Amino acid sequence: MAHKPGSREAAFVYAISSAGVVYALTRACSQGELKTCNCDPQKRGRANDEKGEFDWGGCSDNVNYGIKFAKAFIDAKERTVRDARALMNLHNNRCGRTAVKRFMNMECKCHGVSGSCTLRTCWMALSDFRKTGDYLRRKYNGAVEVTMNQDGTGFAVANKAFRKATKNDLVYFENSPDYCLQDKAAGSLGTAGRVCNKTSRGTDGCEVMCCGRGYDTTRIMQITKCECKFKWCCAVECKDCEEAVDIHTCKAPKRAEWLDKT
Repeated sequence: MAHKPGSREAAFVYAISSAGVVYALTRACSQGELKTCNCDPQKRGRANDEKGEFDWGGCSDNVNYGIKFAKAFIDAKERTVRDARALMNLHNNRCGRTAVKRFMNMECKCHGVSGSCTLRTCWMALSDFRKTGDYLRRKYNGAVEVTMNQDGTGFAVANKAFRKATKNDLVYFENSPDYCLQDKAAGSLGTAGRVCNKTSRGTDGCEVMCCGRGYDTTRIMQITKCECKFKWCCAVECKDCEEAVDIHTCKAPKRAEWLDKT
């Protein structure tokens, strides 16, 4: 069985997976797809915010149920083993769960003559999951390398020169493998043959993705829909247009370099 290191990538996978379970369960509750839950029962009656009084109404997303269920379901396996990796997974699972709640929005509807908003009805709603994903991606970039403390109950920062990990930080124990080269033991497929963006300076760019090995360019003929027109009634008719497109793919490593990693 392949060894799965406790890397920052593993930290992100556990966090985003936990967040996804919370999001899916919470949405299912609000849509009445689960018999064990429905709208948030705590959001009832009258409340206040900076704009004044309002009534809780509609169907507030029951994120607390989603968090509670996800914690019991996903953390169960990790609680059977009390080692460093299990502790790491539990911490990152929690980061993912709470990230969803961080982006809850209060939505309101005004009532009154000519939209005067003399009375508001409000409810709490999930934000688009993209916000949670972007947040956890930033946490991945700033993940903290840690070691287990002596009594095995928590973490100590691996490098004393860096700040301690907070409850909202992703944590990891081991350095990431070299994802440039194929390494089956580490679960890395390498980047040889990957399509890259010649003009990008980011991680999808050929310079970064190809790890300095360069890239091959292949010109292909691509068929796209063009000159589309609306035809009465009721259809859209298009022509098939051929277009020459350059596809850039990362070069494979030299054989000697590849053999060193297998």
